[in-house]
Amino acid sequence: MNFCSQCGEKVRFAVPEGDDRPRYLCDGCGTIHYQNPRIVAGTLPVSGSKVLLCKRAISPRKGYWTLPAGYMENAETTQQAATRETWEEAFAEVTLGGLYTLIDLPHINQVYMIFLADLIGDFGPGPESLEVELFEEHEIPWNALAFPTIERTLRHYFADRENAVFPLHISKITPEDRERYVGSA
Repeated sequence: MNFCSQCGEKVRFAVPEGDDRPRYLCDGCGTIHYQNPRIVAGTLPVSGSKVLLCKRAISPRKGYWTLPAGYMENAETTQQAATRETWEEAFAEVTLGGLYTLIDLPHINQVYMIFLADLIGDFGPGPESLEVELFEEHEIPWNALAFPTIERTLRHYFADRENAVFPLHISKITPEDRERYVGSA
């Protein structure tokens, strides 16, 4: 950030009085510009013994498989965001279950929130997907998954499915975890 979005003056990066971390400060109007993590909301759509995955048509990781998920918009709940992203990426309607994985990625300022969901009816590739397909566990393209958050969510699901108990899984992805997917983080 170079200029204040309130008044247009140049900003400086410093720790505001009474704060504990640097922020962009405008000396012209006194605005403190807070930057917060982005929430990625999505679903793990299930149909019988299969899960729905989307092959990405956009960067990053174009051509790799993912769960339908994306950035939450202002004025929507995480559930609305997850449902909207599932429709946008897979033209799929779902009935949401509970929050299933909450994964922090502090090194890229993201939080993933993936909900279990039952797939309702048909599906097809949305504008951000090349393909959309149902997979049995043994058919999952493990070496072609887009992100470690997706692999972690799927591994939890298939392990939990054996006991039919699906608790909330909270974890963190480190830069090292992420590196094997997208190179140096």
